[in-house]
Order: sequence, then structure tokens, then C-alpha cells
Amino acid sequence: MKIVTWNINGIRTFRGGIKKALDSLDADIICVQETKVTRDLLDERTAIVDGYNSYFSFSRGRSGYSGVATYCKDSATPFSAEEGLTGLLTNHEGAVGCHGDQTALCSEELQLLDNEGRAVITQHRITCQDKEKTVTVINVYCPRADPEKPERKQFKLQFYKLLQSRAEAILKDGSHVIVLGDVNTSHRQIDHCDPSDIEDFGENPGRKWLNGFLQSGRQEQAMNEEEPDEESEVTSSDPVHSGKFVDTFRYFHPTRTSAFTCWSTLTGARQTNYGTRIDYIFADCQLAKEQFVAADIMPEVEGSDHCPVWGQLSCSLLPSSKPPPLCTCYLPEFVGKQQKLSRFLVKMDQKPCQSGQRDALPGSQEEEERRENLKPCGAGNISGKKRLFTSDSVVPKGKKTKTVKTSSTPQGSLLSFFKPKLTNASPSTEAPVRQCEKTPSVDKVTSSQNSQKAFTTSASSDTSSVPDAELVCDGSPQLCTSSTTEEKDKRMETKHLTAQPNVGRSDSKKGASLVFWKSVLHGPPPPPSCKVHGEPCVLRTVKKEGPNMGKQFFVCARPQGHASNPEARCNFFAWVDKVK
Repeated sequence: MKIVTWNINGIRTFRGGIKKALDSLDADIICVQETKVTRDLLDERTAIVDGYNSYFSFSRGRSGYSGVATYCKDSATPFSAEEGLTGLLTNHEGAVGCHGDQTALCSEELQLLDNEGRAVITQHRITCQDKEKTVTVINVYCPRADPEKPERKQFKLQFYKLLQSRAEAILKDGSHVIVLGDVNTSHRQIDHCDPSDIEDFGENPGRKWLNGFLQSGRQEQAMNEEEPDEESEVTSSDPVHSGKFVDTFRYFHPTRTSAFTCWSTLTGARQTNYGTRIDYIFADCQLAKEQFVAADIMPEVEGSDHCPVWGQLSCSLLPSSKPPPLCTCYLPEFVGKQQKLSRFLVKMDQKPCQSGQRDALPGSQEEEERRENLKPCGAGNISGKKRLFTSDSVVPKGKKTKTVKTSSTPQGSLLSFFKPKLTNASPSTEAPVRQCEKTPSVDKVTSSQNSQKAFTTSASSDTSSVPDAELVCDGSPQLCTSSTTEEKDKRMETKHLTAQPNVGRSDSKKGASLVFWKSVLHGPPPPPSCKVHGEPCVLRTVKKEGPNMGKQFFVCARPQGHASNPEARCNFFAWVDKVK
């Protein structure tokens, strides 16, 4: 049995499709976090993957935020599944149960903790040494503590406590438990690229919670008897914690350094491996000791700011006969209704549309939409202007529709608003063209104009192959006369003479507009070179709220890294104003 966790930073970003990504991981159970998809945006190609059954938890407050999903191969189909940690989102059979003690939180806090789509629980049957057992997989995306929002720190700690209560309650009920996902806290200093840069590293509330949740120190060393002595030196000095779970990566690699799973994409920190290890696979102590055979990270897999983490167990999975009710294959938008073949072979009676039909429409429709939908056939009898008026009335109040003006005057450029208008008018040198007679009816005028335009266009295209004649409209759109070659030559000469000054005038206008916009819009100055590497710097903008918000500055263009790394970014910094 192989299990994988990966924060994918958006499930719709996979260019080759989600199936290709799942197959490349080659695991029985794949847990992904930060899907950034809501129920209304979930498409069938993502939800229904051939060879897998999937279970989603969506954010109910914000779109494109949070969200987790668990993909199980058909050979690893769970017998029960549940969304969230509180049990409030479960209204079907096949739930996991064992919710633990939740008395410390009120009902509103419990609802908020499950409102962001941060947990999916699946239960599977496994065989361990010819014995059938149960393993519960808790896929979580723990909240991030925003330094500028103190309420999110409290929210994160509440989520941690709720997760621990639920996991320990399931473990107490007799099932093995695996907690995996993005925990958003680096546990030890060895899991951080620069722990000395953080004040009171061990006093972080998230790390204190991990110390109580995990079994570490000499107890973990005693469990890991097969590891060499030098591998266990780092744990001997750590304090002893009596948690019920084990960090499987550190169980197999207690002293490995620079083993990170998350990097900043804004600073290119992955190039210098300047990151943190915040993605974990936790397992209960007995399962880690008896069934886990390997666990590691996959930094070579790209496509997100995180990398996958995998774990291998010696036990085998027993698939359920059918997926539990939470499976996406049961969602109404993906179930569909199969029609009988006879419907495609037998001619069905179709009832004509009755104009007087008054069926009730959804309450979300406006009164104008109801009239439009109830009488779709009557719209054809209304004139063109009437139909335009009807469509305009459907537009909700507060929104203006764009009206197309049929004006013969060309649209002026933006530059004309900044310059005084010229009053000199140049007389038209083009030969007069006889216009068609106007008819009193509006519809006849528009139809005659359209036919005249079409007729003249086709005539002009035909005359390109006939040099001796030109077709002109004579009084009506149906009559055309042939003009002489001399008149055509005169027109061509006149157009040629008038075109030459226009070319020079357009070039001068372009030059004037270019100078004008350069004087109005000042671009950034050329980037300076950093003092250490002598390379051009990169321009950044302050986005943090404060007195410097919106100001621009230059920094070294190299990726972020440790201060001791000569290939990493140097400490060059300069405001744009000072550079000028």
C-alpha cells in the first residue's frame, strides 16, 4: 500500500489533466490540498477520473480558496467517507463517526472550522499478517496563521485541537489512523531553512501543539531500533513527548537536512532549496512501527510550490464493493440519466408550443424574463426597434448598455482631448456619387441602403478584372451604368494626389503622440547593478499596507537563499526615487 500527499496549489492548473498527474504518482491513495475549486466549478474530468473514486471538500465561504480532495484507486475503494472534522457536514449513511470531545468549542466555532473545506476522512480495510484491520486516512489542509490577522492564529489552534481530538477518538475506537497533508508549521529547526532568523522558534504555538501531538525524543529513538546510532543523535537531546503519532519521514530519516517540501515562488527559493518542511504523513505509533517500510519526499516533482510526500506500507488494501455516498460519482451533475435505445429509434410525439401556456418559472427570474420565456414565439411578430426595446428592458437597473452610433464621422484619438481642435476644413476632392432615392418607410430605407452597399461592394470587386468600366448606382439599387475609362483615371489621379500629404501628416501625428505619451507616462529608470554580483536588479512593488505601500524598489535578481550561499540573492536594496 502506497499513500501520497501533495499541496497542488490549484487542481485546474494541470495541463495534461488530473489523471496524468495521478498516474505519475503511482499510489493507491492520493490526498491533495488547496484544490481551489468550489462545487459549481468542479468539472467532470476532474471529479470522475477513470480508475479512481474521489472525495472532495469545498470552501463554502470563498471561491478559489482552500479545498481538499482524496483520490483512491478502484482497488483501494473505502467503505466509508466523511467531509470535515466536526460531523456537522455529514447527512448520509457511511459516515466515519467517532467525533471526540468537542465541548470546548461552541456550535458557531465548529461550523466555521468546517466551512473552509479543510478535511476529508476515508476509512479502508487492510490485511496485516492475514488479519483484517481498519485504517482511517485524514486528509487535512491546516490554516495559515496570518501575522496581520490575530483571529487567524486562534482559528489555526482551534483547528489543531479539533484535529487531534478527532484522530485520537478514531484511534481509541480500534482503527489505525494516518493524518497527512499540509500542516503549515515546520516542527523542528532541522525542518526550516533559516531557524536562527525566527525569534523564539520553539515558543511558536503551532510547534508546541506538534510536540504534544507527536511522539518524539527518546521514545521515538527506542521505536527506531534499526537505525544506526549516528542517525539518532539528533533525537537524543530532544525533550520527550508522549504523543500518539509519529512523523514517518523523521522516523526513517531523523538527521537528514535540507529536506524541504515548500518554497516561495515569488523569490525563486526552490532553485536554492531555501524552504521549509510543512507537509507530513503522521501515523499512529503501532502502524508506523509494524507496517511502514519507507517514507520520503519528492522534491523533483514540480507543478506547485509544494512537493509530494509518500509513504509505503507492507499491508494490502481490501476494496469495498461500492464507494460510500460522499463519492463524487453520486453528485447529481455527474450521475446523469441513461436513456433507452428505443427513444432514438422510435419517433416520439412532440407537442406544439402553446402561446397561452403559463407554467411557473424559477423565482430567481425577473418579470421581464418571465414574459420573454412564456411567449417566445410572439417575439417574431415585433419589429426590429420593438425587439431592441424589449431586450434593453431586461437589463437590470444600474447597468448601462452600449449603443452603437451609426455616425459617418471617424472616431477621434485620445490625443485629441489634450490638444486644441483645428478649425481648417479641407474640401472634398472626391468625385460626386449619385445617391439613391430615399423612401418614406424606415424599413425600406435601411433595406435599400444595405442592398446598395452589398451591390456596390460586389460591383467593385468585379471591376478589378474589368479595367474598361466601373459600375455606379443610378437612381435605384437595381440599375447600374458604365462610366468611361477617362472618368475613372481622373478619380484615381485625384485620390493619389490627396493621399500623399495624408501620409506625411499621419507620420507627424504618430511622432507627436509618441513624444506626448513619453512626457506623460514616465517608465521606470534603468535597473542598477547589485554590488556583489554586478548583475542588473529586478523591480519590485511594496504590497503590504503601510506608509510605503505602492512604492517601487530594486533588489538583486537572484533567487532567495541562505546568507552563506554565494549563488543566492545579496542584500542589495534601493528605492526607485533614490535611483533616479
